Amino acid sequence: MFAVIFKAKTGEQDSHYSEMVKVMRDLAFTKYDCQDFIAVTEGDQEIAISYWNSEADIQNWHKDSQHALAQQLGREKWYASYTVEVVEVKRRYSFQE
Repeated sequence: MFAVIFKAKTGEQDSHYSEMVKVMRDLAFTKYDCQDFIAVTEGDQEIAISYWNSEADIQNWHKDSQHALAQQLGREKWYASYTVEVVEVKRRYSFQE
């Protein structure tokens, strides 16, 4: 399993941003086999972590034309800066009720 960690300092996030977030999440799950997607914002900091079965799925999602548009808009207005890390999950533990 792999994870994509997206860390950003936010810029101007308008209603178009909220719509694009929904489109990107739906696209990741329906077309590119994303397993989970979690995002939180605190002040001007945002972190999103998505989980994938393979690097190929991540690369295909990254190359998608809609995702490319979202990245362009992110650089132009929605984010002041961001970092993306792709990591391999070696172990996973959980505790459930």
